[in-house]
Amino acid sequence: MAAGEEYVAAITAHEPDRRARRAFQDLALAITTPGGCIFDFGAGPGIDAKFYAGRGFRTLAYDVDPRMCAAFARHCAREIASGQVQLYEGDYRQFLDRQIPAIRERYDIDVITANFAPLCLIDDLRELFAGFHTLTAPRARLLASVLNPDFLGDMRYGWWWAKRLEYWRRGSFHVAGTNTSIYRRSQADFVAQAAPYFTLKIAVRGLPGTAVSHVKPRNRMSLLTSRYTFLLFEKQ
Repeated sequence: MAAGEEYVAAITAHEPDRRARRAFQDLALAITTPGGCIFDFGAGPGIDAKFYAGRGFRTLAYDVDPRMCAAFARHCAREIASGQVQLYEGDYRQFLDRQIPAIRERYDIDVITANFAPLCLIDDLRELFAGFHTLTAPRARLLASVLNPDFLGDMRYGWWWAKRLEYWRRGSFHVAGTNTSIYRRSQADFVAQAAPYFTLKIAVRGLPGTAVSHVKPRNRMSLLTSRYTFLLFEKQ
């Protein structure tokens, strides 16, 4: 799996990925109060964090990969120096057990973002949602880009067909990645994993041109053509 500068080159090379990022950023701005605090989970090399900071948001970020964090420190050096951006890094268990309580004592986080599917690398999502609940202020929102298990473009892969029965039975499946498993979950499974900490409010295709306020929840047919699905949760 690409990381650091290799990831930056890969994720910015193709127009569909650039369009998906712009669409996600637009939604993040639409749900965040001006001057608010955003926590960017799975922040990678800091592309989104730099964008949020440039729009005036206090931005906190976390990533587990040292190469991603090194790229983040380079790309957001000016914002980190000014105090507009702060990066948390290190072991995932340490993040859950130590960093989350420490961050919550210092900041009122209005929105958590998780772009380009970091939630799809997490086995125990319920534990993470519990951590996000602790991390955030009352009535906070979580905007996540996740891999769409029904994306028609994946039908050309053998694993898509091999995992269909498991997906229909369990509502989720995973395939082996380079360093970890990659999970694809149905909306119903995300709802179950998020409860009782967050409620799924809407799911929209990860493409530009769709306003959150104008989309009905779980519009299944519109999601089939997009590799990513944007899920908006609200804190219980």
